[in-house]
Amino acid sequence: MNLEPSRLETVFLPRIWGARSLAPLFPERTTLPEPIGEAWLTGNDCRFATGPYTGRKLGEAWRAMPAEWTGSRLGGEGTFPLLLKFIFPEDKLSVQVHPDDDYARRYESREGGRGKTEMWYAVSARPGAEVMVGLKANVTPESFRRAVADGTVEDCLERIAVSAGDAIYVPAGTAHTIGPGLVLCEIQEHSDVTYRVYDYNRLTAEGTPRPLHIEKALDVIHFGEQGGGKIEPVRITRGSVTETYYIACRYFATERWEFAERIAAVTQRQHFDLLIVLSGNGRIEWRDAAADYAPAQVWLLPAALGAYQLAPAGPTTLLRTYVPDVNDFVRRLVDQRIEESAWSRLVYP
Repeated sequence: MNLEPSRLETVFLPRIWGARSLAPLFPERTTLPEPIGEAWLTGNDCRFATGPYTGRKLGEAWRAMPAEWTGSRLGGEGTFPLLLKFIFPEDKLSVQVHPDDDYARRYESREGGRGKTEMWYAVSARPGAEVMVGLKANVTPESFRRAVADGTVEDCLERIAVSAGDAIYVPAGTAHTIGPGLVLCEIQEHSDVTYRVYDYNRLTAEGTPRPLHIEKALDVIHFGEQGGGKIEPVRITRGSVTETYYIACRYFATERWEFAERIAAVTQRQHFDLLIVLSGNGRIEWRDAAADYAPAQVWLLPAALGAYQLAPAGPTTLLRTYVPDVNDFVRRLVDQRIEESAWSRLVYP
């Protein structure tokens, strides 16, 4: 089977808090009949648009992929490990929390048994846009429960102003919500288990409230010291590319590449790579083949692909994400003479 970068088709999901225009990422999707909240880039139902798996759904193809595609450390995973999305909120999301892997294994086996640690990258942000991530220091389970009951739960959360290019880390167990005026790229464990604790008294199109999961939420919320929040990245310029490193945890590592001239890269046999194009057009070139890239596309690069090049037609910005060996990530930054005080901010073992 040929090893080649392969593009996945996006699946769009309506959400009560979503947007009716997804421009400029998806300029053909404006004046939509219902609000779209999420564009899933690597959902199990996303089909390959190019490459040897063309027409097959990712969830099905993943189970058949050899180690040359998945990487030597990821073979045998039941489901694709990373779920990537664009999020388009025009209203607040519910105040919510996600369980960790242990809790999900015990209580959410029907939903896949996997927890949800995530990060958000702000593709764009209107003035005043914010998220709320983590609890204030004085919040207890009892005071949180009272705040849910009287509609003041936002007062329990830390507010974080967000600008384009910011990144936010949200480990499992962190209470959070997302405000309007943002377009986010979410990188997360492949799980959709969410426990809502407050939904602003909204009603669905059928006139009913969405279900809440307060008791499960209280089971999994981390009180006391909080582990999430805005990331302080590390930026490195190498030749014609600027790399911004955001995070490495056991589930994902993420970095941003900005370039306007041809650059060369190499995959690693331990893991596949995902490239999410945020802006710019150009070509991915490998061996004696090439394919065009464009904004809002995601490309899966097989682990054993090896050397490839990105040839931009103009300035390009993309995110690269993968399932890392955290120690390898650290060595990579140390080899580039990054001080421990800087790289240690990005590492969550």
